[in-house]
Amino acid sequence: MAHRRTADAHDSREAKTCASCGRRIEWRAKWAANWDDVRYCSGACRSRGVAAVDRRLEDEIRTLLAARARDASICPSDAARSVGDDDWRDLMEPARRAARRMVAAGEVEITQGGRVVDPSTAKGPIRIRFARS
Repeated sequence: MAHRRTADAHDSREAKTCASCGRRIEWRAKWAANWDDVRYCSGACRSRGVAAVDRRLEDEIRTLLAARARDASICPSDAARSVGDDDWRDLMEPARRAARRMVAAGEVEITQGGRVVDPSTAKGPIRIRFARS
């Protein structure tokens, strides 16, 4: 017998964003009892958390964008280079995570080819710009 999808209680739940990686958290039945307390999308994000270097990357993104025209964008590598010096490549994924958290906070947008994209599903090179009102 085929399963029919009915209007589940979780369909109306508020969308959540992972506090560590900034990706959308998908509702899971095992979280039904404590959905309001869920902050991370996975065990890896829970153990990683948000470190001081992650906050420095967020601050650097703000600083770099503030130094440019309001409609200009930056690459996550710009923030990684500023914070990490010679080890900037190790900071590329943390810089992308910082940008996704900032999208969730409404501060910036992530673009590809000049178009705003969903930060949870964006693959490949991205640009970061201040959110447009």
